[in-house]
Amino acid sequence: MAAPNLLLSMGRLFEMPAALGRVIRPYSTSQAFADVLRLPKEQLTKLVFPLQELERQLLPESRPNFNLKTFDPSLEDIARAESCFTATARNRIEYLSSAERLDHAPDLLRPEVCFIGRSNVGKSSLIKALFSLAPEVEVRVSKKPGHTKKMNFFRVGKYFTLVDMPGYGYRAPEDFVDMVETYLKERKNLMRTFLLVDSVVGIQKADSIAIEMCEEFALPYVMVLTKIDKSSKGHLLKQVLQIQKFVDTKTQGCFPQLFPVSYLLRAGHGSVRSLCCGCQHVCA
Repeated sequence: MAAPNLLLSMGRLFEMPAALGRVIRPYSTSQAFADVLRLPKEQLTKLVFPLQELERQLLPESRPNFNLKTFDPSLEDIARAESCFTATARNRIEYLSSAERLDHAPDLLRPEVCFIGRSNVGKSSLIKALFSLAPEVEVRVSKKPGHTKKMNFFRVGKYFTLVDMPGYGYRAPEDFVDMVETYLKERKNLMRTFLLVDSVVGIQKADSIAIEMCEEFALPYVMVLTKIDKSSKGHLLKQVLQIQKFVDTKTQGCFPQLFPVSYLLRAGHGSVRSLCCGCQHVCA
């Protein structure tokens, strides 16, 4: 059973979105996500709001009071955000450029979000899934850790720029700290940093590099839990509780709500679409 001093923090993870308790109005969305919306309620919840599934691992008398909402998008919000990542003639989704130093980065006025994480955490696969509705955008995914060596900039319509940062840890670029530290410290239009953590192993020593940078520069950031379907529910619950405790007690700038994503990333996977909504929300 989860430790009592951690149970209160679980309320923010398991708040039932109002969207699942009302009739959903018709709205435009991709075919893949439309297929998800046609699933029975239990399966829909599992795909779109996967952390709620973990609540069942807690004893009824130990469950927290659900009185704290942080980021609580409706299904309409998620579908609207999905349109931001859909390439059309009027909504250009494209790769812009790569840079090894900040002074080589494109000078853009649009808000930016960046994705950073340990080598082999699944960052490139996640970004590829985010751009699944823009097939002309090529995001290279390698089986070898540490494939990304530069900062890669992608335009997401008129809304914002997404930056794929090099991975840290194994096979990280030699100038990783200088490259990334300068960007995080000096990029004025950086709105949110998405820090990827492998939910199978939790926060590792190498993750402290990125966490310390975000804390030192007082940056708003959020932790994204990858590979959530590679663990049993019990193990995943344990990792979520430990990470949540770390966020609550050891960080100042980390957003309190975690974003879980599946290892089997698919275009219509609800957790990926929720992350689309998170990106769009902070840049609105």
